[in-house]
Amino acid sequence: MAMSGGKDDGSPMMEMNTTPLIDVMLVLLIMFIITIPVATHSVDIDLPVPNPNQPPPPPVKPTVNKVTITRENQVMWNGQPLNNSQLVQNLHTTLTMNPEPELQFEPDSEAGYDMAAKTLQVIKASKVTKFGFVHNELYYQFDKSPNAPAAK
Repeated sequence: MAMSGGKDDGSPMMEMNTTPLIDVMLVLLIMFIITIPVATHSVDIDLPVPNPNQPPPPPVKPTVNKVTITRENQVMWNGQPLNNSQLVQNLHTTLTMNPEPELQFEPDSEAGYDMAAKTLQVIKASKVTKFGFVHNELYYQFDKSPNAPAAK
């Protein structure tokens, strides 16, 4: 706190010391800010009461479609061979279903990378939203040589 000592000639100080007044005002301001209730934005909703006599609805089991690529670079849809245009047609058909079926992608370990990349490009272009890779653990190779880094 800054204090003014007056003049050197010994005359009384004519200005009011406002430092304690400002300190008190700041303390009061902080007290008012702390005591203001927190504004809550809520919407009250009356939820329906569950009926214990009514059985629960059965869980939805969406259809799962599997796209595989064989060693001979043949694209398969649920075990049936198809060409590129048939794959596009099947993908567009699944997009119209409600709920959209899950699409699983599983290339054979001996399948060509180019064919897998082209098939993934077709799947991406179709804008399928439920997509997953399956059996990735089959492709994990653990090097047992003494100089290999430890597996995580």
